[in-house]
Amino acid sequence: MQKVFLSWSSGKDSALALHYLLKNKTYEVACLLTTVNAHFQRVSMHGLRNALLYQQIAAIGLPLETVELPENPDNLQYETLMGKKLQELHAKGIQQGAFGDIFLEDLKKYREKQLAALNMKPIFPLWKKDSTQLINEFLDLGFKAITVCVNASLLDQSFVGRVIDREFISELPASVDPCGENGEFHTFCFDGYYFKNLVPFAIGETVYREYVHGGVVSGFWFCDLQPLP
Repeated sequence: MQKVFLSWSSGKDSALALHYLLKNKTYEVACLLTTVNAHFQRVSMHGLRNALLYQQIAAIGLPLETVELPENPDNLQYETLMGKKLQELHAKGIQQGAFGDIFLEDLKKYREKQLAALNMKPIFPLWKKDSTQLINEFLDLGFKAITVCVNASLLDQSFVGRVIDREFISELPASVDPCGENGEFHTFCFDGYYFKNLVPFAIGETVYREYVHGGVVSGFWFCDLQPLP
C-alpha cells in the first residue's frame, strides 16, 4: 500500500475525501495534515478551535500533523513552513498527498506544483465529481457537519452555525455551490461512520469580521463552536 497524507480542513470535503481513500485499498492514510494559527490556537482556514480539531482527530483515530502558522502569515511564510512539513513527511516514507478539491483548476495546479518540488504525487479523490451528488452522498453516508464560516457577500448570517442537511442545501442561492467549493461556506464535520464517537460542542458567539486582500475588502460571518467534555 502507498502511504499518503490527506490535507485536512476538518470540514465535509475532507471527510468525504477520507471516505474515498479508505475505500481504496491502494492507499494507506498515514496522517491528516492541518494548518493552524499558532497565535489564536485555531484552524487557519475557518477559525475552528484547536481543541475541537483534536477531539475530532481522536474520534477518527488517525495521526495528525500540523503546520503552525504565525498570527498574520504572508505567502512566503506559508510556503516555507508547509514545505518544511512536507519534507518531514516525505522523509517518513509518505510520497503522496491527497486533497478534497472538486473543480478549482488554479488550486489543483498549485497543489501539483507544491508537491512536485518534493517529488511527491497529488491525489484528488473528489475531482470533477458533481457537487450536488457529493453533498447528497455525504448526507447519505451519515456524516454530520455544521457551518462555522460563511462569505457575507453571498450568504447572510442565518446560514452560519447551521447543520448541513437537505433543507440547508435547498435554501442556498442558485449562485452558491452546494459544497461551497468557491469559498461560500466552511464546515466542521462532527460525526460520520468512521468516527468512534460524535464530537460534542456548544454553539457560541457569532461574529462578523472583514479582511483586506489585494485591496479588496471581504466580510465573513463566523460561528465560534465551544468544545464540551
